[in-house]
Amino acid sequence: MSTPFYVSPQQAMADRAEYARKGIARGRSLVVMQYADGIVFVGENPSRALHKFSEIYDRIGFAAAGKYNEYENLRIGGVRYADLRGYTYDRDDVTARGLANVYAQTLGTIFSSAGEKPYEVELVVAEVGTSPEGDQIYRLPHDGSIVDEHGSVAVGGNAEQIGSFLDQRHRDGMSLAEALKLAVQALSRDTSGSEREIPAERLEVAVLDRTRPQSRKFKRIVGRQLARLLAAQEPATAPTDAAGDEAEDPEGSEE
Repeated sequence: MSTPFYVSPQQAMADRAEYARKGIARGRSLVVMQYADGIVFVGENPSRALHKFSEIYDRIGFAAAGKYNEYENLRIGGVRYADLRGYTYDRDDVTARGLANVYAQTLGTIFSSAGEKPYEVELVVAEVGTSPEGDQIYRLPHDGSIVDEHGSVAVGGNAEQIGSFLDQRHRDGMSLAEALKLAVQALSRDTSGSEREIPAERLEVAVLDRTRPQSRKFKRIVGRQLARLLAAQEPATAPTDAAGDEAEDPEGSEE
């Protein structure tokens, strides 16, 4: 009987982490950023049906980079957790921090399990507050750790370079148009530092808008409204609920 090769726990974890990072790096990057009236999600996504950004609950949004089927399962699980907790206790008891803890436990368990491969995903859970000081943004890497972010965060293939670009240029109190343009500019930069053009039809954009009168603050920015914001020369106001804009159901067309 042959003796199996010994692999130290440290080396096994390092190999699993490298496997997950390579899978995430193959996906397109996305940006989550605070602006004056809320939080904006921006990513390059040519698909109109497979979304990177979703509503989880009234004031909570979800963004993910990596393998679609894996982060879609996590999104559905998050919606079910939020619905159950809000129904059992109170809607105010559903928070981004609580949801991030649930995701961290799931990702950490899968990452440390020798029986299955680690998830090739990186998540962002964001909650819009009644003021900018109340906004919460949590980044969850593949290993289930939680990083509390402020201002802006990038995940996906070129996240390190994009994040550095945003850190130098993002400021508090930006209008939606300013934040959107900065995010697109950051996503347009490749590893060599040159820029490419990303047309509006290849962008997926959503916001958590604290000024909306509805309890549900998540809204997608599409079509003419997106084109107006990208073309705006002056700071733009927060998005309004114009006719034809999507109102997402958390467990509707995205599943």
